[in-house]
Amino acid sequence: MKFLQRLGKALMLPVAVLPICGILMGIGYALCPATMQGGDVTGILQQIGYYLVKAGGALIDNMAILFAIGIGVGMSDDNDGTAGLAALASWLMITNLLATANVTVIMPSIAENADATLAFDKIANPFIGIIAGVIGAMCYNKFKGTKLPDWLSFFSGKRCVAIVAGVVSIVVSVVLLFVWPIVFGALIALGEAIVSLDAVGAGIYAFFNRLLIPFGLHHALNNVFWFDTIGLGDLTHFWAGDTSADVTWSLGMYMSGFFPCMMFGVPGAALAMIHTAKSNKKKVAIGLVASAAVAAFVCGVTEPFEFGFMFLAPALYLIYALLYAIFTVITVLVGFRAGFSFSAGATDLVFSASLPAAQNTWMIIPLGIAAFLVFYVVFRFAIVKFDLKTPGREDDDQEAEKKVVLSNDNFTQVASIILEGVGGKDNVATIDNCITRLRLEIKDYTKVDEAKIKSAGIAGVIRPGKNSVQVIVGTKVQFVADEFKKLCR
Repeated sequence: MKFLQRLGKALMLPVAVLPICGILMGIGYALCPATMQGGDVTGILQQIGYYLVKAGGALIDNMAILFAIGIGVGMSDDNDGTAGLAALASWLMITNLLATANVTVIMPSIAENADATLAFDKIANPFIGIIAGVIGAMCYNKFKGTKLPDWLSFFSGKRCVAIVAGVVSIVVSVVLLFVWPIVFGALIALGEAIVSLDAVGAGIYAFFNRLLIPFGLHHALNNVFWFDTIGLGDLTHFWAGDTSADVTWSLGMYMSGFFPCMMFGVPGAALAMIHTAKSNKKKVAIGLVASAAVAAFVCGVTEPFEFGFMFLAPALYLIYALLYAIFTVITVLVGFRAGFSFSAGATDLVFSASLPAAQNTWMIIPLGIAAFLVFYVVFRFAIVKFDLKTPGREDDDQEAEKKVVLSNDNFTQVASIILEGVGGKDNVATIDNCITRLRLEIKDYTKVDEAKIKSAGIAGVIRPGKNSVQVIVGTKVQFVADEFKKLCR
């Protein structure tokens, strides 16, 4: 759990980039329908729209790379860019080694297996980005201080991190070469089994679609239901102008349930997060989830919202996926049908409403209101009842500590006194900080002098573990942490 929380904290860095992408793409699609529907791009407004779509898509399409670098930096001990570089090296190596063109040379039998080929076609996904980020950070934390023989001294310390990350990535790639097609194939088999369950099957699909997003494996299920992997093609038939009479299922049933959830459910859940955020962190929560909610409503881009809490509160993300399942079943049963070519936002709803397979699109209003209220109530109840650490509710963010005023603004002197109080730099194992606290791991707890630390003018000292020391500094903790790190070098 501690690892997941640290991962969730690290994801905040790349996730903060995504909301603006969704907003740009939503505006762009509205101005230039041709980017979604096809056709010529004519006129200044359409050209601007096209430009905005490509600007937003540049980052959305490369989200996995953002995750790799962001997690690499965020999970490293001192947020060093070297870890981000190592993570990028890991990403490039894994995705290149496992590209379809390369694995079919190593294992020609893969070329004869459509499922395995599809699996490696989708290897550049957020899950691999997360793996690469973790590899980069862990290699940095472990090997940043490595000392090599004199004849290899140039590669000592931080310079060896990317090299080690590359070696680890080769090993991970070998494992994934055998594991990835099995996992991907299992998901396709699951999709085939779901098809016969009608509305309930659509709900199960929606549940797994959301649940698998952190791993990038939802592409396997999407290919089963949206395209012609097993003879379905809900998306392709819908946009081709077909109707339910032309296929063996109710056309649009595997897309329609996402509309009320993305357009209204996500904003409802976001509002619950804002209302339950700590009073001094509401602006931060608004900045993260409000813009993500706009992106979800306009064009169905939900990743900025989902990655903002899925690792901080995994139980809540499970509930989130269940709500998608429930609303998908309801949507199928009441006869609302809409389709998307990009995602289930307002833009696609408007564009698809005129297609032959669209039915009862007016029902997005009652379904949307219901989704907004249900998502809001369920999220608010779960967050408060189980004290879930959604944005703005992290343990580090203590109201009392935010009001602490450091009595000494000579940050170098403060850091020096703290360092002396914890037994000197040789007794410090790791250095980190949150919003208000300097977090230290020390080697010998008997050398810690709390009275000496408090003489620096700080608010207090907390000892959560035998080898853990947390110094409550207040909102100026970053300045003290920077000076503390310099003294420990």
